[in-house]
Amino acid sequence: MNFIDKVRCFVAAGDGGDGCLSFKHEKYMEWGGPNGGDGGRGGDVFFEAVSRLTTLMDLHFRPHVTAGRGGHGKGSHKHGHRGDDVTIPVPVGTLIYRGGVLVADLHKDGQKWRAGEGGRGGRGNWSFKTRLNNAPRLAEKGGPGERTTLDMELKLLADVGLVGYPNAGKSSFVSRVSNARPKIANYPFTTLSPNLGVAYHKHVSFVVADLPGLIEGAADGKGLGVKFLKHTERCRLLIHLIDPAGYMGEDPESGIKTIEKELKKFSPKLKNKPKILVLNKMDLPESAEVLKKMRKKHKGLLAISVATGEGVDAILDKIIAELAKHDGPIHFAEKTVDDSIHKVEQGFVIENLGGGHFVLRGKFVERASAMLDVSLPEAINRYQHTLKRIGVDRALKKAGVQSGDRVRCGEFEFEWSNNPVKRIAAKPADGRTRINVGKK
Repeated sequence: MNFIDKVRCFVAAGDGGDGCLSFKHEKYMEWGGPNGGDGGRGGDVFFEAVSRLTTLMDLHFRPHVTAGRGGHGKGSHKHGHRGDDVTIPVPVGTLIYRGGVLVADLHKDGQKWRAGEGGRGGRGNWSFKTRLNNAPRLAEKGGPGERTTLDMELKLLADVGLVGYPNAGKSSFVSRVSNARPKIANYPFTTLSPNLGVAYHKHVSFVVADLPGLIEGAADGKGLGVKFLKHTERCRLLIHLIDPAGYMGEDPESGIKTIEKELKKFSPKLKNKPKILVLNKMDLPESAEVLKKMRKKHKGLLAISVATGEGVDAILDKIIAELAKHDGPIHFAEKTVDDSIHKVEQGFVIENLGGGHFVLRGKFVERASAMLDVSLPEAINRYQHTLKRIGVDRALKKAGVQSGDRVRCGEFEFEWSNNPVKRIAAKPADGRTRINVGKK
């Protein structure tokens, strides 16, 4: 199975259903009144962290996520059904970015986050009935669901992370203490992706991750380190496995300094992360002499042989003791958008493109334009009064709009006029809807 830890995802929440324009027609009831129901709300898109997943492979092959559309309203006050929500499972430890800003950190099993909100259902003519307008010929289209592009990044959430030079015995250690069976061979970079294993010792279970690719310059992109160093940030405890023979002519003592330097260079947080130094391959003849020299500088150095199992129980005891001191998951709270803080945005913005073309932007006006049914003159008049009420008329005049100029709002375009609305123009070939909006 391929390990995929970065995915760009395209989310489309469901559009709202259209409202219904309907009047009650029954025998002996001449004035039945409006009875058009409202459209249903569009479905939402959620991401949920689940512990059974360890890769973003599913999203890699299906990056487009779409929720269900709300049902259309019907006569006899029948409202449309709500669109189906979509929940996408992702691995625990997934970070979600929107526009380069961290918006969600799914670090707990079962944690949910709404990525896209469904569009509001359009109101039927029954909802527009008032004392002054008993028979409104007015209904709304369904509002558009939220569309957004998200960047997903997985940082494995493991209790213990194994670091060290290639061929130090990290994959062998994982296979020794857990049921994981990673590929093991006697050549550098055997492990091309992190391997996870669940270890169980003295009635305590914990997750061990083999993090490959650390060599000198890994933080700058050499080897595989630039790809997998980020996973060390999530681990509660790091175990630095050391090969007594060194690596590529570098002695074990220099290797320790190199790995420490790369970890610190990648993230200052890794400097103070708890670590255990472990000398592996004690079954080799030269290992005893290396251990004797290294313990003069590193008093807490442990010695094991993954091949024979020597010292493995002792290191598992040490792991349990250290994890008990540093309890709790590590997550990334910095730069995350606080959902409890609601930023008040400007109502609308007008941009003069020149040549008699203007662009009207804003969440409210764009939604109102998308929900407008241009086949209903009463709906057009209501839209016109809405723009005037919130000050769009005044702002357009200030921006220099003239009679006959084009104003675009989302996918909707209208022609500005100082005269009242006389007729509704047919849809042009480019698909955009154009009407004449005049000042009454």
